[in-house]
Amino acid sequence: MKRWFIWVVLLLNASGADSTEARAATALAEVLPLGGLWKGKLAVLGGELDLTISIVPLAGDKYFAALDVPAQKVSRMATEVTVRGDSVLLTIPGVGSSYNARYDATRRELNGVWNQSGVVSALVLRYFPMPTAQGTGTRLAPPYREEEVMFNNPVARLNLSGTLTVPAGPGPFPAVVLVSDLGAQDRDGTVGDYHLMGSLADYLTRRGVAVLRYDDRGVGQSGGSIATATTAMLVSDVQAAINFLRSRLEINIARIGAVGHGEGANVALLAAAQPLPPAFVVSLAGYGLTGEQTLLQQQVGTQKAKNVNPTVVQAAYERQRTMYDIIRLTSPVQAQSIVSNMLRQDQPDLGPEAAQKAAAELLTPWQRYFLSFDPVEELNQVHCPVLLLSGTNDLEAPAELHQTALEKELKSSNRYTTAKRLNGVNHLFQPPKTEWTLMNGEMRPLFSPVAQETIRAWMMGLGKK
Repeated sequence: MKRWFIWVVLLLNASGADSTEARAATALAEVLPLGGLWKGKLAVLGGELDLTISIVPLAGDKYFAALDVPAQKVSRMATEVTVRGDSVLLTIPGVGSSYNARYDATRRELNGVWNQSGVVSALVLRYFPMPTAQGTGTRLAPPYREEEVMFNNPVARLNLSGTLTVPAGPGPFPAVVLVSDLGAQDRDGTVGDYHLMGSLADYLTRRGVAVLRYDDRGVGQSGGSIATATTAMLVSDVQAAINFLRSRLEINIARIGAVGHGEGANVALLAAAQPLPPAFVVSLAGYGLTGEQTLLQQQVGTQKAKNVNPTVVQAAYERQRTMYDIIRLTSPVQAQSIVSNMLRQDQPDLGPEAAQKAAAELLTPWQRYFLSFDPVEELNQVHCPVLLLSGTNDLEAPAELHQTALEKELKSSNRYTTAKRLNGVNHLFQPPKTEWTLMNGEMRPLFSPVAQETIRAWMMGLGKK
């Protein structure tokens, strides 16, 4: 594969300049105003190509940058930015090109020369402000097709609503179904301003992979209730989603996989152990311990992060383990009475009705099943390629506990298993905060670019084997 190297050299020459130019140069030397969209028309044989380089400042004097050339179907091509003094180096994997330019502070332009494989063309890039992420402005149309869909799960007798994104072109394309973590989540995996599933879907679709993401049961227009659906029951949702993709003309039915996060990874692996499995599975921080061990470990991890006294941590652990055992091993009626009593003992101000309600929430079919759920029990039936991906900063599912257990069991019977750990990435697959996006003066979380590219590269590599 050829590589593109785009060099943007911002040259300042204060000698002989008037006072206005000198002030502009001084301001430029202090802060290079690179954040925004840089657009221009590149002269090529037979016409011109519209291209855009978008640059977003990050924390720690770093940048996110991407190249778009719509006519050549180049979309959001990842770009590394290195700043040394008043010079900027942009490196883009793809083809061998370079752009050497001089920054005009008065006109807010880059004037220079584009060089690709010895072919030199003059090019002017003009600055345009980045569209704001706040307010109720119009959403920019992505460079792919979006379709609101509804598909049926005949096993559970319910419909699930979602979004199907398909790359531009006729296809057929490889595709994935995204499966969410614990609890009722929307199709984007929304947590505050962060959209785990939405971000991953956008990244993959821009790079040639169709993506189906859907609202969990009881969320949006999806039927059913997540509280009454066990982990095993959710497998039929994934199977229904995969079968929906199999019915689409633009999808390559031999390359439909499942990408699950947390519990969703376990659901995807369960689906892979059944007839008509997905072609591959990507596990994002999948759980490798039993449900009870997972929830207890999360409680301990949270308390230790808050520097709670170790004696208090141990006492809370034993108390919670006793409660979980009661929920698992006694009848629902008996369990509700006992758990309600335990809650009132732990919280004297809790009234009888409130305690009964809180106990009922701990006794849902999902909760009772998940406590006994062993995620490695059926892994010997998984024969498709599997990517296990975890972050070293995951407190909810520490890789040394969960990924290690999954990897050991899978590799004992599946030689197509790959396991990777990403430095500094947390359970939501966010990089360290120093690498978050700085937008409108605020730090905004983002899906780890390294994780996104790792997923894409592994998936695309499967098609070459």
